[in-house]
Amino acid sequence: MPIPIVNSIASWFLKKRFHQIDLFLKYPIEVQEELLFNLLQKAKYTEIGREYNFSTIKTYREFSERVPVTTYEENEARIERARRGESNIFWPTPIKWFAKSSGTTNAKSKFIPVTNDSLENCHYAASKDLLCMYLNNNPNAQLFLGKSLRLGGSKQLYEENGTVFGDLSAILIDNMPFWAEFSSTPSNEVSLMGDWETKMQAIVNETIKENVTSLAGVPSWMLVLLNQVIETTGRNNLFEVWPNLEVYFHGGVNFDPYIDQYNKLLPKSNFRYYEIYNASEGFFAIQDRNENKELLLMLDYGIFYEFIPMDKYGTPDEKVIPLSEVEEGKNYAIVITTNAGLWRYKIGDTVRFTSTDPYRIKVTGRTKHHINVFGEELIIENAETALRKASQLTNAEIVDYTAAPIFMNGKEKGAHEWIIEFKSPPDDLQSFTKLLDTALQEVNSDYEAKRFNNTTLNAPKIHHARERLFYDWLKEKNKLGGQHKVPRLSNTRDYLEELLTLNRSF
Repeated sequence: MPIPIVNSIASWFLKKRFHQIDLFLKYPIEVQEELLFNLLQKAKYTEIGREYNFSTIKTYREFSERVPVTTYEENEARIERARRGESNIFWPTPIKWFAKSSGTTNAKSKFIPVTNDSLENCHYAASKDLLCMYLNNNPNAQLFLGKSLRLGGSKQLYEENGTVFGDLSAILIDNMPFWAEFSSTPSNEVSLMGDWETKMQAIVNETIKENVTSLAGVPSWMLVLLNQVIETTGRNNLFEVWPNLEVYFHGGVNFDPYIDQYNKLLPKSNFRYYEIYNASEGFFAIQDRNENKELLLMLDYGIFYEFIPMDKYGTPDEKVIPLSEVEEGKNYAIVITTNAGLWRYKIGDTVRFTSTDPYRIKVTGRTKHHINVFGEELIIENAETALRKASQLTNAEIVDYTAAPIFMNGKEKGAHEWIIEFKSPPDDLQSFTKLLDTALQEVNSDYEAKRFNNTTLNAPKIHHARERLFYDWLKEKNKLGGQHKVPRLSNTRDYLEELLTLNRSF
């Protein structure tokens, strides 16, 4: 079928959606407030709806004063009850699915509820919108003449007490509508394989025979796969494998460290990169223009947004504001109320508004220091638990430390690089490194997945810092005492490189 006809048919199906998008572009605050009251109305007879008397809430102010802002830890007991099969706790319809991800401070993994409403009206709606926006910006696209190579962190799904948990991508694949399954590769059978190494080669073997026109997945994982495609086929670049490849839809981690490597694999000036912003808790924003990386905040996916200014975050002056009060250029932590039954929930991400007409954002990081360059979600609590265990096993004592990523370079895998100042050093630093690596895998399932058989991450590298290194570094910056602290984890190498230089200069 000729390209114009294919795109005309797709446009016909997608055109109605533009009218809805246009509505929240013109009336964002009204759309958000209507959404909030629909959520309250739907959940008014749930346990949480009765607790906070949702049926009598008539204004946003009443909602904000009555319903507390919460974290996963504060929701965990209710979520665990729902996982055991109890219903009508925080959402009126039965919740069968729970997306498993790492990042909590008191557990290896957290389990985010995924309702039928959030699947259909958020996650899958966003997938259609992404195609809608891309096609609108690229009317001669050949996207629909081929298949999308999707790569998730898919693993097995597990059933307990009538509910199912697993990676979000596995849940999405298992519930995928026919139109998405028909246009995607690899097959569901391959996508849901448990062993990552076996799955990667199976994906390569299956997809190199297809007419792949688009890619979708996390940059760090996708890079490993694409390098394996080149190695398997013996080709010089990906266009020799898939000549009609035209766009990569990416999200999950910062893309900037990978762009040069992708440009080598995809050496065409007109190749498109489209960023998305999604998580287990929902699908939040989409790049809606070809050459602009700003993300359009999607306001009608069943998610009501609030924000905490980061300059007040965690202080006695912390306040939560609605979308109508955000300002351009400021950094905010996100608070969401959703059609998956999360009420005023801190997701831990921070964004900066680049525009308020319409509302466009850039993801700026996390509310806590972390490393998430490869999707490993390593947080400070993970690091300190693992360091403590490694220290106990080697009779070591630690004064200070910081860690940063070693970025992928060609086929060379990434890793974490640490510099640690010991009061009492271990007898064998190599043994300490192995113990730390093992302990990190025990407390963080995402880190464990990336370290499995060195698939994405090589073993960590540790430098023994000289005495008083961190003190001297803070002194140079005039940051001794007060509220100044050593940044424990960072997604960039800035702090680490400064410390390594200072460590070598003495």
